Amino acid sequence: MKRIFLIVADSMGVGAAPDAGRYTNGDGDDRGSDTYGALCRVADFSAPFLTRMGIGNLEGVPKGRPCTQVPIGAYGRMREVSPGKDTVTGHWEIAGLISKTKMPTYPHGFPLELLDRISAAWGRGWLCNLPYSGTQVIREYGRAHMETGKLIVYTSADSVFQIAAHEEVVPVEELYKYCETARRLLTGPHAVGRVIARPFVGQWPDFQRTANRRDYAQKPPGETMCDIIAGSGMEVIGIGKIGDIFAHRGITQEIHTTGNTDGMEKTLEIFRQAFAGLCFVNLVDFDMKYGHRRDIVGYARAVMEMDRFLERLYGKLGAEDCMIVTADHGCDPSHIGTDHTREYVPVLLAGPGIRAIPLETRKSFADLGKTCVELLGLNASSLAGESFAPMIGKNGVL
Repeated sequence: MKRIFLIVADSMGVGAAPDAGRYTNGDGDDRGSDTYGALCRVADFSAPFLTRMGIGNLEGVPKGRPCTQVPIGAYGRMREVSPGKDTVTGHWEIAGLISKTKMPTYPHGFPLELLDRISAAWGRGWLCNLPYSGTQVIREYGRAHMETGKLIVYTSADSVFQIAAHEEVVPVEELYKYCETARRLLTGPHAVGRVIARPFVGQWPDFQRTANRRDYAQKPPGETMCDIIAGSGMEVIGIGKIGDIFAHRGITQEIHTTGNTDGMEKTLEIFRQAFAGLCFVNLVDFDMKYGHRRDIVGYARAVMEMDRFLERLYGKLGAEDCMIVTADHGCDPSHIGTDHTREYVPVLLAGPGIRAIPLETRKSFADLGKTCVELLGLNASSLAGESFAPMIGKNGVL
């Protein structure tokens, strides 16, 4: 292959993982979660191209979900090995790097001595310091923030330190600097996966978050497929928050987006360019706008939009192109709680050189990263996982 277009439909899981009961969610756990299954129950939901790619043919998928007799490419599901159900660990594992330890979480808020140290470095006070929904926290603390100038600090079930601020009170670039300061200080036992800038606008009670979000992730603790591909002289083009997730390492070009629609259009723009390597795309709206807010209908409509985009992209693929659809975790909008859900994720590959073959259940997300590197003709021996590249080339040729 010359070019790989890897699309991460952020949070589009395909059924609870065997260890889902170990992961809390609201007043329960993740057993029974099934993000894509929830969408299939929405009236008028239709994703014919994903169906052609084989999403309904996956091992373990409940009967009655739309499937096709002969999918157009290779299709399977992957189980996460890394502990947690976070964006960072999910993407790192997709890229061939399995996390060994769970990143710290703060179900009761951050230690006061830690916040005092960060606040002193900011020169600003803080509000909240609890796990919260991002939309609810600005509704409840936004007015006090505007009156006092104190930053809204909150977390979730994930390993995140989130900072919300009104763009008229704290300009976006200043908020980014506060996040960079927090990132430098959150080390050792408090090395959270991400520090996230959450700017918002408007007046109480109708505050609205903006597209100026920025993520500040830990640096990957080992080599990823991005490092190998970029190190070979090929391109690794990150669209969406990919650059942020990998702490800007191994990414040769970063393209930030305002949402799914913008991300898909920018992917089509990159497609029209001549390059060799990986176009790595994250479509964040599924998770941020719909999964966490438990908006089943909105999630279903967003997947239908992506389905039309995928069909367009597939129709343009050249002989040395490959497109892949996967996810980094689940976020079942019909499940209890508002957290990510511990689920299997799909791995669907299509292109002129890809065989129609079942991949069954892969033992780790890392199988995909190793496969991508080998599809590009590079040595993937330093990565975790087991490549399925030898299985998918037509006539045994990649």
